[in-house]
Amino acid sequence: MPRFLTGDELGNIKSLRVNIESLGVTPAVSSELTLLKSSGSSVAALSIASTSKSVAAAYADGSLEAFSLQGNELQSIHRWKETRLKSEQTFVGLQATDKGVYSCTSNGALRFVLTSSDDKQPILGSLPTRLCAWRLASDQASFAYGGEEVELSVWDTEKALAQDRTPSSDSSGTKRKRDSLFPGEIWRAKNVPNDGLGLRQPVRITALAYLPTSTPTRNHLLTGTQFGDVRRYDTRTRRPVSDWKGIGKMGGVKVIEKGISEHEAFVSDHGCNLFSLDLRNGRVIYSYKGLAGAVTSVAPSPSLLVSSALDRYCRIHTSFPPPPEIGQSQDNKGQVVEKLFMTSVPTVVVWDGDESTAPEAETEDDDVWNDMEDVEDDTDDELKKNKKRRNVE
Repeated sequence: MPRFLTGDELGNIKSLRVNIESLGVTPAVSSELTLLKSSGSSVAALSIASTSKSVAAAYADGSLEAFSLQGNELQSIHRWKETRLKSEQTFVGLQATDKGVYSCTSNGALRFVLTSSDDKQPILGSLPTRLCAWRLASDQASFAYGGEEVELSVWDTEKALAQDRTPSSDSSGTKRKRDSLFPGEIWRAKNVPNDGLGLRQPVRITALAYLPTSTPTRNHLLTGTQFGDVRRYDTRTRRPVSDWKGIGKMGGVKVIEKGISEHEAFVSDHGCNLFSLDLRNGRVIYSYKGLAGAVTSVAPSPSLLVSSALDRYCRIHTSFPPPPEIGQSQDNKGQVVEKLFMTSVPTVVVWDGDESTAPEAETEDDDVWNDMEDVEDDTDDELKKNKKRRNVE
């Protein structure tokens, strides 16, 4: 029974358990929704560390809270305030880990709180302003961000938090070169070439995600833009290795999440579109039908995909991996198998990361029957022999 956590505009955090009653192209599912926590401010971001079941929540009023998830209970560990968050600014990134909680705001306020220790003294860092997206790498050694006229950038986490600094200033008093890296910055992308009229293309990164890589010294990243483009980056080069135009049909790309399957990502725009994208060629494998609101968040899991949308629904979707070969047609298309009315607009949904709840394709009983040999009944053999004798006589 996979479990997801949802947050909404009223500050509620709920547990969504999905029971998969039967497998198949269109599985039968039932769901159970439980209120875990209620706060007075909208939930801006949620994150869960799958190994320790530590949960972090960021609220629109600038407050944050760390929890321990025990069964269907959230036990508060620590609550604090991001004092550098100003009006009309938001949280653009949040990550719970086994040791503590990382958070980042749109005005570049980076913070790490060590919740696993009695000493809750925060470690602060300063990043550029006008950020729209921030992500921590799976190994926590680096993080990436992008935003309005802020190119995709990768930083060393430890160095970024070594001291509180303002990137826009230079202690030496000399003018900083435009392409020079900030202290702690590892890599920065370069803007795409000018358009067909020779005009510079604006930088409007609205979403980003890390992609798996087998080389620790390299990072693969995926970004979405306000113009609907999806770009893939390899930090061996500064410009995108792939630039897929017009993936987001309405209002640009709103959400990007790496899928569980290889070469798979999920992308939504500001309309009612949610796609499965093949990362080998940028082709839309399939789109989900029947959505009546813009998707605010998606949570892939090995068995199902859950999305939250502005029409106050959380939807449970099936998902299928990309075809084995590039360009092959997809036999199975993802679809909505259940939707839940959430009373208030859900702002975020996350999977708890427990892979032991993923259903098996075959049960042990099926394996026993499949391994058995066909044996003819002795009674049937005797009847055949008697019939043969009568025919001879």
